[in-house]
Amino acid sequence: MIIAKEIIKSYGNLQVLKGIDLEIDKGEIVSVVGASGAGKTTLLQIIGTLGRADAGSVSVNGIETATLKDAMLAKFRNQNIGFVFQFHHLLPEFTALENVCIPAFIAKKSKAEAEESAKKILNFLKLNHRLDHKPAELSGGEQQRVAVARALINNPAVILADEPSGNLDTKNKQELHEMFFSLREKFGQTFMIVTHDTMLANMSDRVITMQDGRIV
Repeated sequence: MIIAKEIIKSYGNLQVLKGIDLEIDKGEIVSVVGASGAGKTTLLQIIGTLGRADAGSVSVNGIETATLKDAMLAKFRNQNIGFVFQFHHLLPEFTALENVCIPAFIAKKSKAEAEESAKKILNFLKLNHRLDHKPAELSGGEQQRVAVARALINNPAVILADEPSGNLDTKNKQELHEMFFSLREKFGQTFMIVTHDTMLANMSDRVITMQDGRIV
């Protein structure tokens, strides 16, 4: 599902990624761990097409992403990749249902189709009683579950998560971690998760450790 070959990335004189080779199979849940500054988030952004490598290639779901122009890349990202971040980035003026629908609207789905899909996912995530609530009316765990639902709305092949449980308490963290495995079971997604959380990393199918821009 994900193939990265010889990924190199620098910012000015600082080389952040120093020739990364990585393969992740369809349906696999992989955690990426390592100290701050190891290059984990930079790698995640390049695989997610939010950034471009200086050298090397990335293939996601059989598509070489470097060959896509900006407009096609944005469309590919919208249809194939879901993102979950440490901060949920929900839009405060919209309800939970409306926030989840936004990527579907970008994909040109009708309001009825988007809302039907969003309700199914929110129901699966046990948020069907919170559809009309705005983010400020939701708990931290509920906000992050809405963000997960938003990542799932277009049924992407890959979910990329960057410290997804970083702002959650122990109970919500445990629920979020278990939810990833339930989602894999139900929807068959592939997960790549950058985390400092030992519990989540140990639950994964595989743990990849990065150090100084390399996989060790």
